[in-house]
Amino acid sequence: MLIHLSSWPEIDAALKTTKTVIVPIGSNEQHGPTGLLGTDWLCPEIIAHAAEKQDANLVVAPTFNIGMAQHHLAFAGTISLRPSTFMAAITDWTHSLARHGFERIYFLNGHGGNVATIEATFSEIYATPSFQKRPSRIVLKLRNWWDLPGVTSLCNRMFPKGHGMHATPSEIAVTQAAYPDRIKTADYSPQIAPLGPIRDALDYRARFPDGRIGSDPALATPEKGQQIIDAAVPALLADVAEFSNEVLPGL
Repeated sequence: MLIHLSSWPEIDAALKTTKTVIVPIGSNEQHGPTGLLGTDWLCPEIIAHAAEKQDANLVVAPTFNIGMAQHHLAFAGTISLRPSTFMAAITDWTHSLARHGFERIYFLNGHGGNVATIEATFSEIYATPSFQKRPSRIVLKLRNWWDLPGVTSLCNRMFPKGHGMHATPSEIAVTQAAYPDRIKTADYSPQIAPLGPIRDALDYRARFPDGRIGSDPALATPEKGQQIIDAAVPALLADVAEFSNEVLPGL
């Protein structure tokens, strides 16, 4: 069940059978000359929506599509939140879902730059019940889509050279599989982008002029992207089931 395509009575009914909801979360930022700006939120959305088609009891929230992307702001189309804004928004999303009865909230993330701030937000959410000496009624989990069991190893086999850190062929391939009419090409120079640290926006643009880090997105194909999706979906379903069924002491 996709929340944004459902009515409130349908969500009420779903809550009688599940207390778990998946929140795809990512970022809207540059992904090199050919990568879609929405890549980091599209990938978790594509995988979560594919999983929902296989499991009618799965509830998926609207995608949280803006994240921590300040270092990409020297490239047109990037939209970023400040850490404090990002944390406040995640907190409000979480409490809104919990208000309706969702107790286990699973964030499927598509942007490595989000991780530290999401984890800090979880700590803030847990702080209130901890100081009040009561158990939290909200259980939170963060999982990067590429960390789902079997996915990274598959990507490494597909792309033993030129996978890199940003605008990777694996994430580009996932979007190509879902949006084949949006595939773009370019002459990359160098073919494999350089590696280096990530700092502020101007430093990033100077180090990585076309936006890529260590990657060769030309290796991506829709077929490879579909293989990645096909591996990620059962891994996600299994991970969510384990999360939903985890017995929590004190509750």
